Amino acid sequence: MLINSILPNWSEIGMFEQVFWILTIPSTVIFLILLVLTVFGGDADTGVDVDTDIDSDISGGDYIPFQFLSLKNIVAFFTVFGWSGIGFITAGFAYWLVILLATLCGLLMMLSMATLFYFMSKLAESGTLKMKNAIGKLGEVYLVIPGDRGGLGKVQLNVQGSMRTLDAITDDKESIPTSSIIQVLDVIDDHILLVKKQGH
Repeated sequence: MLINSILPNWSEIGMFEQVFWILTIPSTVIFLILLVLTVFGGDADTGVDVDTDIDSDISGGDYIPFQFLSLKNIVAFFTVFGWSGIGFITAGFAYWLVILLATLCGLLMMLSMATLFYFMSKLAESGTLKMKNAIGKLGEVYLVIPGDRGGLGKVQLNVQGSMRTLDAITDDKESIPTSSIIQVLDVIDDHILLVKKQGH
């Protein structure tokens, strides 16, 4: 079997290498399971993240933390630490050098994965509409907006690189007819634009 061709003869290897194999096999199995869960949409990190954000002083609702210590990253560390250590042992490196190089390889893997998931999160976040980004934008009335906040109308405007049709109200005394040009003044209740007719 393939697994038998990978595993060493336990009686022929020293205690030092046995420790690496004991770390490597379960770590690899868990890493593959987490990888499959991630690819197929499972949230393997739910409730398990060790929150050590290197930018913890940064605040704000849109902040996406750079998570260096997470379940995936820790498992990835031991997987790469183990396999690289076994490789260095096979190459005949001194024990202290094996530990040093294997640790560096594991840390590099953690950093790579943390960076990858960080940028994946940023890409996902960038696709989410932030209504505040509409403030100051010009748009066109799609559905009449009743005057003096008398009801909802609709406007079309370009936000975050795409054309959106959004609910809008106005403080203008007169209703704003279809096809009028408006400017967004504010966002009400996180989903309704407060607009004024351009030129008022």
